[in-house]
Amino acid sequence: MPQINQLSDVLYSQLFWLLLTLAIIYFGIAKAMVPKIQSTVDARSARITDDLAAAEAARRGADATEEAYRARMAESRTEALKVTGAAKQESARATEARVAEADSVTREKVEAAEARLRAATVAALADIENVAAEAAQEMVAKLAGVNVGRDEAAGAVKAAMADD
Repeated sequence: MPQINQLSDVLYSQLFWLLLTLAIIYFGIAKAMVPKIQSTVDARSARITDDLAAAEAARRGADATEEAYRARMAESRTEALKVTGAAKQESARATEARVAEADSVTREKVEAAEARLRAATVAALADIENVAAEAAQEMVAKLAGVNVGRDEAAGAVKAAMADD
């Protein structure tokens, strides 16, 4: 079989061309494709690094903004407490003034009522003395048959009332 005899001659030739083709492909990929892939990987790595740096800067900015917000909220809360305290004090002062005013008005009304009561008491006592004097005058006239003057009867009633 002649094909088997030629196998060694053909094998070396095919091996040579296979090695040559693989070498061309290897050096072609190494010189043309690897730098493009490496530049793509480097660009992607740089973009990721930049994005992480930007995210970190944004996080720091957000933290600073949040801290400023918290500080403003604390200031606002403090100011609100001051305003509330001032409003409570003003309200207390206004209430005290209204209570004092109402107290003085009430005191004046009570004093006026007490004065009217004293006047009414004095008038009632005077009327009682007059009625008692008239009654004593009439009783003496009926019982003893003696006419007593108005002034004498009034003096006797005053004396009797002073003893009690």
